[in-house]
Amino acid sequence: MELTIGVDVGGTKIAAGVVDAEGRILERLRVPTPETVDQIDGSIAEAVEKLLSAHTGQISAVGVAAAGFVNEHRTTVRFAPNIAWREHPLADAVGKRVQLPVIVENDANAAAWAEYRFGAGQDVSDAVTVTVGTGVGGGIVLDGQLLRGAFGIAAEIGHLRVVPKGRPCGCGQLGCWEQYASGRALVRSARDLAISDPEAAEPLLQAAGGKVDRLVGSMITEVALAGDPAAVGLFAELGRWLGEGVASLANLLDPAVVVIGGGVADAGDLLLQPAREAFASHLSGGANRPHLELRLAQMGNDAGIIGAADLARTR
Repeated sequence: MELTIGVDVGGTKIAAGVVDAEGRILERLRVPTPETVDQIDGSIAEAVEKLLSAHTGQISAVGVAAAGFVNEHRTTVRFAPNIAWREHPLADAVGKRVQLPVIVENDANAAAWAEYRFGAGQDVSDAVTVTVGTGVGGGIVLDGQLLRGAFGIAAEIGHLRVVPKGRPCGCGQLGCWEQYASGRALVRSARDLAISDPEAAEPLLQAAGGKVDRLVGSMITEVALAGDPAAVGLFAELGRWLGEGVASLANLLDPAVVVIGGGVADAGDLLLQPAREAFASHLSGGANRPHLELRLAQMGNDAGIIGAADLARTR
């Protein structure tokens, strides 16, 4: 049985696992993400070595999912927003130590591949995954192939501009989709409501101990799932932005399925139903064409590990 190792590197933790050809994680471990680039290289290698020691001779390759721009050769992280990677040869740095082939892939691409291979998109050949978390990320699979682009930086869908001269984005532009359809946008709207209409937002404020600045996404989800009208309305607004953006993706890519993942997707149909409605009403020529399916992601927090490991297997 051929096994590979997947490593998901985030700003606070490094998660790694041994993955089989069916996408099952057989063994896993997690360590904190160190501060410096060299220390991160070392921690990734140490995690891989620990997993190798328990599976001697069975591991064929390593895949690393990295939150950043990865070059077209899947060897170098050109830029990362939360780690000091700048044109960093991550594959070589880890590969020389563990003595195995190493590929690097953007973490959202890796998650999208996991959903396509083993999750919510496994029954189609064209699927887009949209991760709705702090920002909006994504990955695109067309005709069974991960779309990476000429320079490896395709599918940065959160930075499609949807509002000219709109809200400032961390990327340096104005009006990006993630400023309206992300967890950050949800929290911003909830805090604005709590300030402008404390009576309507009373359950939200209670969840935050009466402190507006302590109100976070998980609290809004909990209150909405309990049926609070204001919180449900916040998800309806977020879903509208999400569905409008998916309609634009459909016009460009025509996928059969769009998979919605990320922490905000924990709200389930409170998010998906308004997104489906907005998608249907904003799809160009929608009465005369098939409509894609909006589905919830199935792979959860393991998507990066599983996707990176499978991409290493099929490198």
